[in-house]
Amino acid sequence: MTDQNGLSRRRVLKAVGAGGAVGLAGCTGGRNARDAQSATTEGDAGPTFRFAQAKSPLDFDPLRANDVPSLQVVERVFDSLYTYEEGTTLTPELAEGDPEITRDGTRFVVTLKDGVAFHNGDPITAEDVKYSFLAPGREETQNGSEFTMLDSVTVIDEKTVQFDLSYPFGPFKHKLAWAPVPKSVREADKEAFNTERPVGSGPFEFVDWTEGEYVRLERYDDYWGETTPEVQTLEFTPVTEPTTRVTTLRNGENHAVQTVPPKLYSTVEEIDGASVAERPGLGYYYLAFNCNEGPTADKRVREAIDYAVSMDEAVSRYVEPAGVRMTSPLPQSLIDSWGFPGEEWDEIPHEKDMEMAEQLLTEAGVSKEYDWTVIVPPDDKREQIGVTVSNALQELGFSNASVKRLDWGAFLDRYSTGKESDYNMYVLGWLDEVDPDGYLYYMFHEEEAGGTNGCYYDNDEVMRQLDAARESADRAERTELYTKAITTILEDRPHLPVYNLKNSFGVRDAVEGFRPHTISGINPRMTGPLGNVTLNE
Repeated sequence: MTDQNGLSRRRVLKAVGAGGAVGLAGCTGGRNARDAQSATTEGDAGPTFRFAQAKSPLDFDPLRANDVPSLQVVERVFDSLYTYEEGTTLTPELAEGDPEITRDGTRFVVTLKDGVAFHNGDPITAEDVKYSFLAPGREETQNGSEFTMLDSVTVIDEKTVQFDLSYPFGPFKHKLAWAPVPKSVREADKEAFNTERPVGSGPFEFVDWTEGEYVRLERYDDYWGETTPEVQTLEFTPVTEPTTRVTTLRNGENHAVQTVPPKLYSTVEEIDGASVAERPGLGYYYLAFNCNEGPTADKRVREAIDYAVSMDEAVSRYVEPAGVRMTSPLPQSLIDSWGFPGEEWDEIPHEKDMEMAEQLLTEAGVSKEYDWTVIVPPDDKREQIGVTVSNALQELGFSNASVKRLDWGAFLDRYSTGKESDYNMYVLGWLDEVDPDGYLYYMFHEEEAGGTNGCYYDNDEVMRQLDAARESADRAERTELYTKAITTILEDRPHLPVYNLKNSFGVRDAVEGFRPHTISGINPRMTGPLGNVTLNE
């Protein structure tokens, strides 16, 4: 894929990692239960906590990592300037207090805490911070697009760094939840820093890894923070097949497993000595229409599909209890924290009405001989949403309505072409954005038409509203602009919002202090006031 699509791939991969898609990596056999149990207590060394991920990590350099499994490792090894409390509330981590914001929201000054250092003993300096914010763009990594609003980063003194923006950018404070790396170490060997010797400032040190088998971290006893982890060793193991993952929980091979699919909730709940721990995530899974070519470029056709399908029923049947119904492109936590009119948006999707669907399709002149194509990635839940749509079309008399399940490579190459021959609709997800801009701009703005906006939505007023909202530092103004934009988007129906997944984990009862976070990459939280994991075996 082109660089233009890099941003799309980044967030798509986040959704893959959190959703536990099968097919991106082979299933590993892992260690046997006896070995796992014997490793939980190792004398003075302390216990080992074993965590099964849905897929193998890709990168350990925070300037390159952009999928959930990688971020889950990175979050343990690297601290950030700011991090998140419960939900999306920012709190200082390496920074000493909140940023000083001036010049109409275009200048942010951050001061580092005294006494913070990397694992090699080097102090964390403003120069390290500057380097860490500029390197992703200079190196054209997939994370480079995170900081396109930066005009300059200036070192004021050893502990003070100044960020100047090219324009006011409302979500910028969330960009400060970024981990600095030691410039000298990374520059000496970038590849080794990414895969062999990442040096961070977090509560765990990177020890070793074998791709597709495990990542092993050890507690850093000289950690600068107020609390250190209770467990000595943290080991991540990829187990891509969900049933196998749950089996490793049952037999004690893993203490916690990432993602419990809907069909396996009852299985986990019936395991003696284990349960489900869950928290609503920051996800948005949707049915998108090709607004560029074909019948779905007609608003009446998109509305007809809305009438033909009961998304409430589909979510109830195929997603719950692992997820919840969505009726807008924002997770409920953002709707609540921003005061958006979620109840009004709940009324915009139609109840199932096949007569209205038939009427609108007839008005749009869609022939019953038309060949409909819905493409989906290799994920059962998203495939079932596609099948629900194709079944509804067949019920309306369209005999040629197919669902094509593609591997991730083929899907990512096809879903954003805008070609009628490639797709009429697709089902996809977007994950872990902490500001409305992160969902709305990349999903619907015309600038993303060749990347994330594979629907090719075009509404001039909405584009102006999205531009104005992201370039405003005024929360009230942004709320009003987003409210108007979302209402229009829901009425135009370039997407039909479908569901949001929970961050769900199967956890053994011997684990205490495990508290899921709404942001996928922050899990598993191993230390701190909001979750300090201990093992009682």
